[in-house]
Amino acid sequence: MAGLSDIEWTDATWNPVSGCLMVSPGCTNCYAMRMAARLQAMEHPAYAAVTRKSGGQPVWTGRLHLNDAALEAPLRWRSPRRIFVNSMSDLFQDGVPGEFIQKVWDVMALAKWHTYQVLTKRPENMLALVEDRRLATLPNVWLGTSVESADYVDRIKVLRRIPAAIRFVSFEPLLGPIGRISLRDIDWAIVGGESGPSARPMDARWVTQIQSMCDGSGTAFFFKQWGGTNKKKTGRLLQGRTWDEYPETSLSAAE
Repeated sequence: MAGLSDIEWTDATWNPVSGCLMVSPGCTNCYAMRMAARLQAMEHPAYAAVTRKSGGQPVWTGRLHLNDAALEAPLRWRSPRRIFVNSMSDLFQDGVPGEFIQKVWDVMALAKWHTYQVLTKRPENMLALVEDRRLATLPNVWLGTSVESADYVDRIKVLRRIPAAIRFVSFEPLLGPIGRISLRDIDWAIVGGESGPSARPMDARWVTQIQSMCDGSGTAFFFKQWGGTNKKKTGRLLQGRTWDEYPETSLSAAE
């Protein structure tokens, strides 16, 4: 799947890999897992056998598809966009060959008029691949990791070791307090509550603590949503305003 997106912090999605595995509590109610199950039911070839039912709910099977046909999509998009890479999966999960990740990097280097947002829950794999294959530090590629609670803040330490034009952290779904941490060398933070069926609640104090830390470290802060079963109803206002900050060193796709 590739195309325009309604995710608040990006313009488009690009999925050269489909299929995944759960790795931490933030994966439990993954929207991509539910969407993949629907696509699988529609017999979309890129989603064949990627989910199964467990307790009546879809879960990842670990089956992966490398979607070569999707690789060149950004080259066909002539207007600059912010592109969320692998919104339906994790490019750096176990099982994705380094050679294929190199192909993704080559496309991002060729279609340099876009900005690419690469997000992983496995920053240790990202670090290893970047070092082993000597992947170029591209000025239009942002590298990020997801952190859902204080139990996973060590992912930020790993991210900080990865050469990148922009480093970012997605605190989404935020499932618990993060605590006082260093956001040194982190350019951007996204915060959001879980949405959809069985959404877990998010405490406002967890959000304002992160916003305060961003303010203290000069990290751009983007508040995506409060979440819940009806995210449109709960909205995006924090302290009476929306927070749509982006790293100052980047060019927005709308410019």
